Amino acid sequence: MSDRIRSAALNWEDLRYFIALARHGSLSAVARALRVNHATVARHVASLERTLSQALFERRADGYILTSDGRAVLEAANLMDEAALAVERHCDRSDELKGRVRLTLARVLADGFLIDRLGGVHERYPSLDLELIIESKVLSLANREADVALRFGRPVDSGLVARRVARIGFAFYASPKYRDRIAGGETPALIGYDEDSAFIAEATWMARRFGDARFSFRSNSQVSQAAAARAGFGVALLPRYLAGSDARLVELSFGELPADRDIWLLIRPDLTKIPRVKAVTDFLIDLFWRETKLLVGGG
Repeated sequence: MSDRIRSAALNWEDLRYFIALARHGSLSAVARALRVNHATVARHVASLERTLSQALFERRADGYILTSDGRAVLEAANLMDEAALAVERHCDRSDELKGRVRLTLARVLADGFLIDRLGGVHERYPSLDLELIIESKVLSLANREADVALRFGRPVDSGLVARRVARIGFAFYASPKYRDRIAGGETPALIGYDEDSAFIAEATWMARRFGDARFSFRSNSQVSQAAAARAGFGVALLPRYLAGSDARLVELSFGELPADRDIWLLIRPDLTKIPRVKAVTDFLIDLFWRETKLLVGGG
């Protein structure tokens, strides 16, 4: 099969989409990862199958499964992909800081903390392009869906370079008017997560701690929960960096608090020496260190 690949008039883009579909298993997942539509993915894979005169996938209801020919093609295509990456890494070792760096992180960390503080990257490296991939699911660095990741909790990815860069503290917050209503004897209502957010540690903690309490507002977004607290819906458990410096919210003593969460910076080993990627990771590490008080203590 590898001889057939070398002799055929292959389109590298076809191979790139084939590799992505083999890794992700569905058109929709590839479309999200590569920022294209489903039709583009299907067209490139079909083109490769026509070039090789082989069916590379079995189309099933639950996704795309490689055929025996597909597995052989993938083995050879992965070698080509690694060779292309080696060329790219060689070119990337230029001292000039330009090009794209893709960073994936949760929306609450992006919208509530990071984006407002990224201006220094552009000022320092004006030819560097930063792409933020904000996803509720965890993207795979190993599958090259992103270059750098910021994740809550100890990473389980094997083969990635990981560094703990911050701790996140939590507290209960409400609007000043709602605090006064509680002080006047009103039973407080809570603001929390929807049923699809059970994978979030704070959602699990809230469900265990306040299982029988009334929740007047639910959302899978902590940014939305903070807005609901400002609007007077009730009491919300929020990261201190999101609410601690907001004059429209006051911190409440509302019993025990969940444990602090760690933020880890993850990167593929082959990218650690790439100047543009190192510039971004160094900036992030320094930023989190400088903002320790806000992140942990709300000051």
